[in-house]
Amino acid sequence: MLVDGRFVAIKKCNTVGEGNLEKFINEIIILSQINHRNLVKLLGCCLETEVPLLVYEFIPNGTLFQYIHEENEDFPLLTWDMRFRIAKEVAGSLSYLHSAASLPIYHRDIKSSNILLDDKYEAKVVDFGTSRSVAIDQTHVTAMVYGTFGYLDPEYFQTGQFTEKSDVYSFGVVLIELLMGEKPVSSTRSQEDRILSTYFIRSIKENRLFDILDTQVRKDGNKHEVMAIANLAKRCLHLNGKKRPTMTEIVMELEGVQKVYYDQPNFEEFDGVRNEEMGPWNDIPILSRSSLEIGEPSSSFVLPLLSHFD
Repeated sequence: MLVDGRFVAIKKCNTVGEGNLEKFINEIIILSQINHRNLVKLLGCCLETEVPLLVYEFIPNGTLFQYIHEENEDFPLLTWDMRFRIAKEVAGSLSYLHSAASLPIYHRDIKSSNILLDDKYEAKVVDFGTSRSVAIDQTHVTAMVYGTFGYLDPEYFQTGQFTEKSDVYSFGVVLIELLMGEKPVSSTRSQEDRILSTYFIRSIKENRLFDILDTQVRKDGNKHEVMAIANLAKRCLHLNGKKRPTMTEIVMELEGVQKVYYDQPNFEEFDGVRNEEMGPWNDIPILSRSSLEIGEPSSSFVLPLLSHFD
């Protein structure tokens, strides 16, 4: 608590290894450049102590990951309206980073555990230790592959070039977490479907969308909004980054969906609803074992690398 009564969160720098200190300093630099209601605020830092400290606004209600994946009475169920709003808030914050900050910023580690919820359950994106500012005319960052398994853009993994569309891919994984209530990587699914994005795209191709939706989404989801979000998610997950929408386009689409379908009824039952209403799905390639032969990373190829990522 500060002297004025405000609660704050303190982040200590792990001083073991140069990489940790570099991420710590990078976070100060990035957060000093940005100001958005859905990005965590850096209130100050202390570099004169033995262990450097960062001081953030305190976000009291845990991570989005906990609300989606951990059954606990401390984490109330996320309604469809809450999920939709959180998706819009995260999209808005990323659009700001990519297009409205003084210099474009790539977050580079978007995931549900890096999205905190405040006392009003509004989203706050955190963890900018590996984020990068880029020149306005710069299209990518060439860097050692870093990220969280299950959220990592396959194109970035293959080329080592991180673009704004790499953040879009990670955002797409968060969207399907919100839709399906499933973890990005799970040993409870078959080896073929262990990676959530692969499982989602395969289910779409097999016209099984409504079979894989989270129970709460089935219960109170607006049918047209759910279909639109699923359609948007599959575009975010396209293996070709150039075919993914920008975050600004995503924000506009989410706002448009809500305006168009605001007064539409929620799902009463899923039987008989045709998946074809969602539009064409066949333009999305699936990560498969055979794809390795044509230069696309497959689930069977990437899985052994799990230990290399946070």
